[in-house]
Amino acid sequence: MSRTRAAVLGSPIEHSLSPVLHRAAYRELGLDDWSYDRFEIDEAALPGFVAGLGPEWAGLSLTMPLKRAIIPLLDGISDTAASVEAVNTVVLTADGRRLGDNTDIPGIVAALHERGIEKVPSAAILGAGATASSALAALSRICTGEVTAYVRSRVRADEMRQWGERLGVAVRTADWSEAAGALAAPLVIATTPAGTTDALAASVPEGAGTLFDVLYDPWPTALAASWSRQGGTVIGGLDLLVHQAVLQVEQMTGRPNAPLAVMRQAGLAALSSAH
Repeated sequence: MSRTRAAVLGSPIEHSLSPVLHRAAYRELGLDDWSYDRFEIDEAALPGFVAGLGPEWAGLSLTMPLKRAIIPLLDGISDTAASVEAVNTVVLTADGRRLGDNTDIPGIVAALHERGIEKVPSAAILGAGATASSALAALSRICTGEVTAYVRSRVRADEMRQWGERLGVAVRTADWSEAAGALAAPLVIATTPAGTTDALAASVPEGAGTLFDVLYDPWPTALAASWSRQGGTVIGGLDLLVHQAVLQVEQMTGRPNAPLAVMRQAGLAALSSAH
């Protein structure tokens, strides 16, 4: 039986949950002839890997540091991916084209919608890396007012304001030393590495709004745990990972209605068994 292949590429990649989620989807959809692997690929190795893909390949998931490096190797990218110059999904078509998309942005929106958050009057972003630009793009769809980005450097502040102009979002920047002020916003999206927001946990106000923390391991973060204790709504990185993976599965397989609940359960089980 000839197999249809897909994989996630990045560096480091060994802890990626994408294989768990995609394989769970394939089982549920009865796609027994599909496989999904992970490959440790850096920017230097990416062109050679992509050039060697045969007709059995249906798609790729990209993680850091490849989301921008992949773009010159593609035949086209979606408007969503172009808006933040980042591709996390490549679909390889039957006629040999390589088409890029970004499912992180609609994944953030879908995770918020799942918790009943359709519109917010303002929001705060903690951090200013690649995930922050995707968060800003997602907020361009649901935030009716100003977004404040808390950053560590003037360069990062300038970048976030530029992204805001490009995406049509009013962005104000503030120094990271003022980050506790972010916690009063109706929606806070934390996009920083593990441990970065731990010092903010003691500052979460009573009756906090919604925290979207993009980390999933370790979980809960100190900030997320404190947020829950104060009665706020918490959305985690696994929610984002599952929602963006659902969209990837649908694009790569051409099948609608990827099994979100099954994929989430597989992710939870994998995280539980890892600890």
